[in-house]
Amino acid sequence: MLSFVIGTGRCGSTLVHEVMARHPALGFVSNLDDRSPRCPSSVRRRSGAIYRRVPPALTRKGRVRFAPSEGYLALSREVSPLLADPFRDLTADDLTPWLADRLRRFFLGRWEAAGTPQFSHKFTGWPRVGLLRAVFPEARFVHVVRDGRAVANSWLQMPWWRGHLGPSGWHFGPLPEPYAQEWERSGRSHVLLAGLAWKLLMDAYEAAAPPQDRWLEVRYEDVVADPRKHVELILDFLGLPWTPAFERGFARHRFSSGRADSYRTDLTPAQQALLTHSLERHLRRHGYPTTPL
Repeated sequence: MLSFVIGTGRCGSTLVHEVMARHPALGFVSNLDDRSPRCPSSVRRRSGAIYRRVPPALTRKGRVRFAPSEGYLALSREVSPLLADPFRDLTADDLTPWLADRLRRFFLGRWEAAGTPQFSHKFTGWPRVGLLRAVFPEARFVHVVRDGRAVANSWLQMPWWRGHLGPSGWHFGPLPEPYAQEWERSGRSHVLLAGLAWKLLMDAYEAAAPPQDRWLEVRYEDVVADPRKHVELILDFLGLPWTPAFERGFARHRFSSGRADSYRTDLTPAQQALLTHSLERHLRRHGYPTTPL
């Protein structure tokens, strides 16, 4: 089975995918493979074993590490920059025979090299689900959701966030007219623009969602609150057993909710109110409270 972990970015999808990658039956693209155009086939074959054996300190973000990767450098080289950095969501209508062939060669080739029963890859930003399903109709998707206020707050603190350039220079193309008007009414608030980006992406995820037997939605806050329960739900969805080998890998992960709602201290009450008002309908749809704590 081929599966994809997807989310807006800064949503906890890295945590979810890295926990999943501890399973011996799951292959993935490593960051070494991503960076090296001539990555040896032996490394691709042994990526899972290497990842499961290196000390946890050598797999954590924020330092030199070995871990699963979104593989955007490799995808740009071997497939197309279109897949790595689109300005809008990608659908089946964007698929050309040339692109379909390259996608199959990339993912099926990596899967064959890994030699595992299943293969999983992570994408953030736009869903890309329509395009991916047109090439891999049997694929399953794990959609990781996080409170949009927390996502917006985190984006604002990232050095790669281009929202400071406005919709003419950021990651997501032009705002739909209702969202553009909302931004203008706010005085072109940078905080609100980050929230509108989350809302824009969540609209795309809702529109792209396949049938329920191919789609599992999990909330980041639920995963960190009860990791065993929600990781087990993900494994069940993928048809993977909770093995002793996976238990050893699972035990290596630290699940902390310390930053889950840091927007409450990182943003002013007025900024929080602005975000909550804008995102209210989307927040409620995913079970997030919209009243002050």
